[in-house]
Amino acid sequence: MNGTKVNTRNIHPTTAKEGSSAKRLIAALLLLSFIPLAAGMFRLISLAGGAEITPANERFFSSPLPVVLHILSAGIYAVLGTFQFAPRFRRRKPGWHRVAGRILVGCGLLVGLSALWMTLFYPIPYGGNLLYVLRLLFGSAMVACILLGFAAIRRGDVARHRAWMIRGFAIGVGAGTQALTLMAGELIAGPPNELGKALLNGAGWAINLAVAEWAIRRRGGRCYECNRI
Repeated sequence: MNGTKVNTRNIHPTTAKEGSSAKRLIAALLLLSFIPLAAGMFRLISLAGGAEITPANERFFSSPLPVVLHILSAGIYAVLGTFQFAPRFRRRKPGWHRVAGRILVGCGLLVGLSALWMTLFYPIPYGGNLLYVLRLLFGSAMVACILLGFAAIRRGDVARHRAWMIRGFAIGVGAGTQALTLMAGELIAGPPNELGKALLNGAGWAINLAVAEWAIRRRGGRCYECNRI
């Protein structure tokens, strides 16, 4: 209008920076989930193909349904949940965010409850009593976080919804971080004993929750796209 040129590249610098950060976060989360998802697929193939039964895998063959449900629901939860961290996509597709949220609630509860079932009823030949307690603690915490997040969005409290769902997701993808902590522990101190395995697994969950709390406080609990599920 009156001969003034507008530099469109600088109109939304925050949005561009947000999109770049989201892409890096999504890539990191997908990479983090790759190891447990690959291990889960290998487990499913072994079960379907009738692999040799050993003391390490006998529990899966004797009662395969819980582990199959856990692997399938965890795969959907990890991949679908990762893309909930794409803010521009959520703004363009708010309906997708709500539908995906419903699926994630179901899958997340299935992940947590199946993990609790396997902890209680599968004989786990490693990790000792401490790992048993940690599995019960974090499995229960994941289920509680998802239920609290769902209850919050039903009340229209998007900030608490976002915070609880992030915490639940952080616990749910803990297996990826645990693969790294176990690897790091073995490289630094050699093969861990039962206590070491339990502590390194616990460290994976603790790291994820620490990062989740940092992210929640950094963004101030804002979630404009959630609305109601």
